[in-house]
Amino acid sequence: MKNQNHLLKGNNAPIFIYNTPWERELEFDPTKTGASILFFLRYIGCPVCQFELAKIKRDIALADDYKVYVVLQSDPKIVASKTEPNDWPLTIVCDKNSELFRLYNVLPGSILDYLNPKGLVTAIKALFHGHFHGKFEGNETQLPAIFVISRDKKIEYAYYGKAINDVPSIESLKKMGIL
Repeated sequence: MKNQNHLLKGNNAPIFIYNTPWERELEFDPTKTGASILFFLRYIGCPVCQFELAKIKRDIALADDYKVYVVLQSDPKIVASKTEPNDWPLTIVCDKNSELFRLYNVLPGSILDYLNPKGLVTAIKALFHGHFHGKFEGNETQLPAIFVISRDKKIEYAYYGKAINDVPSIESLKKMGIL
């Protein structure tokens, strides 16, 4: 069921100021930086999110001319302590207070969404791929989302996940003809 406040294809994407683990007060504005893909995941210590980040890194070349951002409910200091800027061919946006999640109306789910069997299977796969739980941050029942945004700030594609692992990959976006 769609939330009446969800952003939809054709809407203007909200512009915002953000921090990365290594830089402060940057502006997200596709009219200046170009077409963008905006992933909303939970936090850096989440094994499912680490698994999704690994897939994004793996497939980023398929994103063509899109700049890729991943918004996490993580403190910049925690992310910076676990990784280096050169590890990422994308921009990690730290949103520890969930302001951007609310701006894009990416809301938490229920405990049933969190315990979704497909999400639990992904959590097990993440563990087998070496992604272990770190510090708890943000909202544990936070659902993911993805937005593909054109250079003129129009949302070309919006998807709000229904479980913790329910976020289309760059590869699937390419296969669907969205990228």
